[in-house]
Amino acid sequence: MRILMINHFPLEGSGSGTYTKNLATQLVKLGHEVCVVLPVNTTDIPQYEGVRLHPVFFTNTDAADPEVIEGALPFNFPCFTTHPVSTVAFSDLTEAQMQAYLDAFKQAIDEEVRTFAPDVVHGQHVWALPSLAVDCGVPLVLTAHGTDLMGYDKWPEMRHFAETAMDACAKVICISADNEQLVRKAFPQHVEKIVRMRNGYNPDIFYPQMLDRADVLGRHGVPYEGQDVILFAGKMTRFKGIDILVEAAATYENQLPNAITVLAGDGEERGNLEAQARDLGLSRIYFIGNVPQDELARLYCIADIDLVPSRREPFGLVAVEAMACGTPVVATNQGGLPDFVNETVGALVNPEDSADLARGIVSTLERALSNPTWRDGIAAYASGHYSQAVIIRELNELYREVIG
Repeated sequence: MRILMINHFPLEGSGSGTYTKNLATQLVKLGHEVCVVLPVNTTDIPQYEGVRLHPVFFTNTDAADPEVIEGALPFNFPCFTTHPVSTVAFSDLTEAQMQAYLDAFKQAIDEEVRTFAPDVVHGQHVWALPSLAVDCGVPLVLTAHGTDLMGYDKWPEMRHFAETAMDACAKVICISADNEQLVRKAFPQHVEKIVRMRNGYNPDIFYPQMLDRADVLGRHGVPYEGQDVILFAGKMTRFKGIDILVEAAATYENQLPNAITVLAGDGEERGNLEAQARDLGLSRIYFIGNVPQDELARLYCIADIDLVPSRREPFGLVAVEAMACGTPVVATNQGGLPDFVNETVGALVNPEDSADLARGIVSTLERALSNPTWRDGIAAYASGHYSQAVIIRELNELYREVIG
């Protein structure tokens, strides 16, 4: 089978990018051919064994000295919220820029339909790019990632993209119960197309490892002298709730004198968050920026607990990845997180509630430190339910159904 995937973002730095990369690499392992059309703003593009990439080039206008790429569009690729290498929103594009964006991707998609000859097109996000593939004569499957539904709410003038894609698709994959509820609300006329299919992690990257904490943290400039490690990893955008985490740290730093907090990631909120930490006088919180996935796995493995304090998380793949490494998770009782985070693997807390987050962090860290074997059960739970190798079989069956 030949599958053409389309994503609004690079395959590194976002949840949908990781989702797409995981699907592509696992499908190749099953013997399928996969091509991904995606935006990039650098010529230094990661390669994935057996996966064909068709980049559409943009200019990283967020960088002080952007790389000059021949034929690149003279603006950065647009986002729903933010991306580590682009803070441009869809609403920031001029009419001419939006048309250039659509034209470039339409050309790329049409070229791959002719040359790659896919059996199925899998569009990531119910939004603009999959709407360009509705008349290509190939069955269309969509995955709703959640941020697309945020865009649907924020920008009514752009809803026609999502509506065009939903009208034409054969199936739409929802990655959590909350995600499905939002799709049902936005597109009640298409509820029969909905398929619930949980997200999954890459077991080749995320698994328990015995590592030296000082070595791992030292590579990121974090001094380590036997402290307990509290970790956050993700985009630094408002819906991730990191400001609530920083506020909670002002409470739990006093209660946990031997703990440090490490924040991995970047985004438009990073400067505000660093200023917030300084204003609160926090002395044991470290911002280390973006890290690649293999290094993120090492951070999960040396962390005592992982935090997902999102205001609303469509699924929460970072939580599953942490669990796959055996790390307990403290997450908010919102979005897709309650589908899989419970007292077996960590704790749920109230969103927008720094006191409750601090309480959950303190109690979960104490539990983790007093029960070292807890990590083994957490890793086994993630492997048995959320390994991409398990989930990919469901996707394979869905593709065959829509192809007929």
